Amino acid sequence: MKFSAMRVAAGVAVTAAAALALAGCADTSGGSAGGEEGGSASGDLSITLLPKNLGNPYFDASRVGAEAASEDLGASFEEVGPTEATPDGQVSYINTAAQQQRSALVVSANDPNAICDALNEASEAGVKIVTFDSDTNADCRDLFINQADAAGIAKVQGDLIAEQIGEEGQVAILSAAANATNQNTWNEAFETYVADTYPDIEVVDTVYGDDDDQMSYDRTAALLQTYPELKGIVSPTTVGSAAAARYISTSDAKGEVAVTGLGTPNQMREYVEDGTVEAFALWNPEDLGTLATYAAGALVSGDITGAEGDTFAAGDLGEFTVGADGVVLLGDPFVFDADNIGDFDF
Repeated sequence: MKFSAMRVAAGVAVTAAAALALAGCADTSGGSAGGEEGGSASGDLSITLLPKNLGNPYFDASRVGAEAASEDLGASFEEVGPTEATPDGQVSYINTAAQQQRSALVVSANDPNAICDALNEASEAGVKIVTFDSDTNADCRDLFINQADAAGIAKVQGDLIAEQIGEEGQVAILSAAANATNQNTWNEAFETYVADTYPDIEVVDTVYGDDDDQMSYDRTAALLQTYPELKGIVSPTTVGSAAAARYISTSDAKGEVAVTGLGTPNQMREYVEDGTVEAFALWNPEDLGTLATYAAGALVSGDITGAEGDTFAAGDLGEFTVGADGVVLLGDPFVFDADNIGDFDF
């Protein structure tokens, strides 16, 4: 069952119950990963989900929502994608979706520009393009389903790290790929928010773990060696947050260096329970997959065109309105801590 759709202001803990059954890793060959394969030549609705990479718990949760929404819409569903989060790895799957004449492609972009040519070719072939989680340039898609706006993410991460380090000291950002659209936007907004709100906090560096657990772990170790006075690490990526916490949890930095950012409860639970992490934030990635899929269905059916002011229904999530530049906003982040993390399972 989905947890409560109640949105809370950044920095406020959520108390709600949730139980999400995560899907297993999808077939890395790029074939169907749940639901039937094939195009939409018969006129049936068909939706392809293309995350940044397969085997990522965050996108596993998104798939649960996307697949459930596809079933509700009566659509065939498949998840395909690379095992590593690279833009080149996504292009072949976009081309295949176009060749199969899929009705819609729901994609989290590894680069704002690199996949645009392939997306435009798919669009010319009649495929509706919905980005989610990480956007492309606006002219490469029909809609972008944004999990939260940059200002909201900046505020929740800034307030969390400030509270945890006493509003002063050096902090570093452990990001995903250097060309990830959403990460770069959030990082810039975070730095601006911290500079304006917490002048005694210094953001000393931004490093990139490429959404790879071992690389993110190694980047954490390097940060601590490079900045011996470091007070905190902020990671706006679920892989990075968990890897940083894993390193800190068994190092002399435990209790001295705070770790926060964006993470899933199941990844972060042990580090909250052992005191490595005080609090972190995230939206419901299952809801994000759900909303993106309903948006894709509305585009294919002609209920919306992607114009500002268009409205569409997204099942139990309710009704949503398309904003400027074809952006649909899911809502504010949730904050997880020791008091509520036991209520969540995803």
